[in-house]
Amino acid sequence: MRRSVCILLFLLILHVVRAQDGEETFIFLRYPASARAHALGGDNVSVVEPDPSLAFHNPALAGAEMDGMINLGYMNFVAGIRLGSALYTRALGEKGAWGVGARFISYGSFKQTTQENLTEGEFSVEDVSLSAFYSHDLSERWRGGLSLKFLYSSMESYTSIGLAVDAGLSYYDRERAFSAGIALKHAGAQLKAYYDQRQPLPWDLQAGISKRLAHAPFRFSVTATYLTAWDFSRIGKHFVFGIEFLPSDNFWLGLGYNPKIQSDMKLQSGNSLGGFSAGGGIKIRTFDVGVSIARYHPSALSLMLSLSTSL
Repeated sequence: MRRSVCILLFLLILHVVRAQDGEETFIFLRYPASARAHALGGDNVSVVEPDPSLAFHNPALAGAEMDGMINLGYMNFVAGIRLGSALYTRALGEKGAWGVGARFISYGSFKQTTQENLTEGEFSVEDVSLSAFYSHDLSERWRGGLSLKFLYSSMESYTSIGLAVDAGLSYYDRERAFSAGIALKHAGAQLKAYYDQRQPLPWDLQAGISKRLAHAPFRFSVTATYLTAWDFSRIGKHFVFGIEFLPSDNFWLGLGYNPKIQSDMKLQSGNSLGGFSAGGGIKIRTFDVGVSIARYHPSALSLMLSLSTSL
């Protein structure tokens, strides 16, 4: 019954947002919120780990095993743009979990000028997302999750408000070391526009699989993105690839490749490492520390730090 309800919810949200088009707002929701996902190409909805920040990518990746965990994240993006996140998760019985989280992005300060190019001062631009998560084990291997997000944006004297929902499913076969996930992300609407015309949210449907080798400490992930705007002529740009080296439960290294980023940031002068990312993590006592980097442009390297612990 619960599985049928989740499927119906997916179809309902997909029907609501199907007609959305035009320029998107709250685009920061597409940026990575997890150091592990950042290292694996920026998008991942299938990796099963005790990492609360993965719930930002797929709410079904949160669970009762993360009882009392807190995660803090910070990313130095391109051109002085800064992002941060915080998330707290709590078990709800033996099969459920809930959590609250927040994400913010600061685009820095901008000069405010007149039509005559006279400087009047400066203004800042920030976006904020406040989230509430819930997940539940539908069976031994299936888990469903939902998150409700309140969105707020401030740009000089203009503000915008939005409301969005994430819905996800996760499948995990521990014996085969195989997992899969699907997530409908950022489905909602801009309730208050900056001006008179409202803009759509950057909604997306993503699906992926992860498989760890039986006799080697490697796990491979493939994630399909932008499934709401499928283009067979550019099929390669819809996939994100990642590989992890997992010698123990307390240490990991990851490498990712995102063909869309590589293609979008291609330069005539060369950008051979565009679209590549890497990272690693280590557990020190009760703290999990992660760091990741990604190359978007020869002069723009993105660095992300993550810290998780159990209270």
